[in-house]
Formats: sequence, structure tokens, C-alpha cells
Amino acid sequence: MIMIYTVKINDSTPTGKRIINDLRKHPKTVEFEIPADNGVPPEGYMTLDEFEKEALKTVNQFCDEHGIY
Repeated sequence: MIMIYTVKINDSTPTGKRIINDLRKHPKTVEFEIPADNGVPPEGYMTLDEFEKEALKTVNQFCDEHGIY
């Protein structure tokens, strides 16, 4: 049975960089997914369309609260 693991590695730390470098040495076993390539935003991020909707909602709410038309 094959198991696939999804992990988060903090690449801003020396240990994280070392782990990533070690994993890159095994291309037959380890595959890196780049979120932008598969169209799925990483956890905690939003798509451009979602951002635009949220931004417009926030701007409209601000304008309504301050009487700006």
C-alpha cells in the first residue's frame, strides 16, 4: 500500500532548508507540488477572484459607514 504525505516545512529556517534539500535528492520518491501549477491556493490564501470580492465588500462597507458615495 502506498502512502502519500502532505507536510508543511518552514523554509525560512536552517532546518527547514536542510530538510527540503535532502528531499530534493530523491526525485523518484519525492514530488514537490507547486500550488500555482495545480490551481489550488495554499491553506490560508485565496484566489484573485475571492480577494476581489472581499476587497470590494470591504470598500463598499467603509464607504457606507462614512457616507461616501
